[in-house]
Amino acid sequence: MYYRLATIEDLTEICNMIEAAKQLMSEQGIEQWDDVYPVYEDFFEDIKKETMYVVLKDGQLAAIYVISEECDGEYLKCKWENKKPCIIHRFCVSPSFQNNGIGKAVLNHIEAQLTKAGYDSVRLDVFTQNPYALRLYEKNGYVKRGFADWRKGRFLLMEKKLDESADSIFLTEANENYTDELQKFKEEVLQADKDSDDQFAGCMGLRDCSTAKEWINTL
Repeated sequence: MYYRLATIEDLTEICNMIEAAKQLMSEQGIEQWDDVYPVYEDFFEDIKKETMYVVLKDGQLAAIYVISEECDGEYLKCKWENKKPCIIHRFCVSPSFQNNGIGKAVLNHIEAQLTKAGYDSVRLDVFTQNPYALRLYEKNGYVKRGFADWRKGRFLLMEKKLDESADSIFLTEANENYTDELQKFKEEVLQADKDSDDQFAGCMGLRDCSTAKEWINTL
């Protein structure tokens, strides 16, 4: 999967995905999002602030999320346990990509991203009538710290401490953002395993390509 900041050009596709998600949740009896929130204006502001990210899989929009230090006043009433948090807002997996482990993979990526940025914890709120979201966060180590009663009902306020010592490893498709890392990897393998016939086993021709960019284009 490929992660990047959302742009204004993404807005139409983002809104279409959100409308599909709203319809699916309504069919499941989860009346969490509606015509009031979240809407175009929310996403437009997120993009202007450079806090929204899109997740692409096979060139298609698979998920979106916002990470920001901004939070509703209800968060300030809660008893938190960590001092340098970042908050996840408007996290949504496209209905076309649900039930494939995308939510967990994106959540892991967000946590690694925030750890690298120097935060010590991640916070979020989750609708108590959304069993799928509750299960995702509980299984991934998020702990209830309090609750907030908003227009649509009760939401749990949850937090997870980020482990700075944990390996921040995530999987992504090969792309030109990683040409320098790929070239360094190739050089290290050539040096460390110069006498091995299996230097690049499973690397689909990396040894035979003159540059990392050529290898990416070949893939």
